[in-house]
Amino acid sequence: MKVISVAKVDKEQQSKPIFTGSVTKQAIIDTSLSDRFEIIHVNFDKGARNKFHTHSAEQVLIVTEGKGIVATDNEEIIVVPGDIVFITANEKHWHGATKDSTFSHLYVMAPDSKTTLIEE
Repeated sequence: MKVISVAKVDKEQQSKPIFTGSVTKQAIIDTSLSDRFEIIHVNFDKGARNKFHTHSAEQVLIVTEGKGIVATDNEEIIVVPGDIVFITANEKHWHGATKDSTFSHLYVMAPDSKTTLIEE
């Protein structure tokens, strides 16, 4: 058994083309601990988000802080702490902070899932 304090996990600034605005990630459970799933804490500054993309495996988002948006081509949903979002494999979506709030979520996903960026 291992207990991990999210507050003690280093935040890594993200500069990948999938993100707009300032975003950090914290690897809570990665391939050093599990070959079946990963859990990453993602932190978005106000108005920051990722671009439309898909994953080859299902993704679960667990909202931990702030107010965010999870969107598909057809809808945008405001999410807050305690909300859990299930995104099916290959579903086109994006998620990020609202303009007036920071936003953080944990994501749970298979570590071998492939992400495809759709929006340039």
